[in-house]
Parts: sequence; C-alpha cells; structure tokens
Amino acid sequence: MMPNPYQKYQKNMVETVTPAQLVLMLYNGAIRFIKQAQMGLEEEKLEVCHQNILKAQDILTELMTTLDLEQGDIARNLYRLYDYMYHRLVDANIKKDAELLSEVQLLLSELRDTWSEAIKLA
Repeated sequence: MMPNPYQKYQKNMVETVTPAQLVLMLYNGAIRFIKQAQMGLEEEKLEVCHQNILKAQDILTELMTTLDLEQGDIARNLYRLYDYMYHRLVDANIKKDAELLSEVQLLLSELRDTWSEAIKLA
C-alpha cells in the first residue's frame, strides 16, 4: 500500500526540523486539538471532543517527558505548567467544560507565542 503523501510530508518535516521548531509544532498541534475538542463540544459530538482532548494530553505528556529537569528552574516550572494544563484537560474531559478548554488553549497560545519569539532571537 502506498503511503499517504501528506503523511510522508509530515514525517519528513518532523525528522528535519530543529528541536526548537519541533516544540513549536507540538504547541500548535495541542492548540489545534483543543479547538477541535471545543467544536466537538459545541456540536454535541462528545466522542470527537474526548478524542481531541486525549490528543492534546498526549502532546503535553510528550512535552513533559522531554524536559531536562536538571537544567534548572525554567525546566521545572515548565513541567509544573504542563502538568497543570494536563490535569485541567482531564477535568475538561470529565466535565465537558468549554471554559477549562479555553483556559488551556490560552496558556498554550501564550507559550507558543513566547517560544516563537525566542526562536527568532536565537
């Protein structure tokens, strides 16, 4: 079976970007999944909401596991922030709460924007 050209493109892109760009992609992915979860909630498609929240949680887990906590306070504080967002998503999924989704989306958007600026300065 021939691989999907889009999937092949994405795989190639992930394998060739810098670690900093990969973090930016993860932030963008999590934000996209939260938006899709919000749409699922609005349309009362609870399974769509659930699946997209899980995908955002997976990204936060990836961000947490790749942090080098030996690097100091910034890494430890980021870990705590990711952990907080992860648990807010768990609550949002249980309660089907759009406000909690919006809170996490805002936090991720701020991190993404800050990270994007940092990449430009590096």
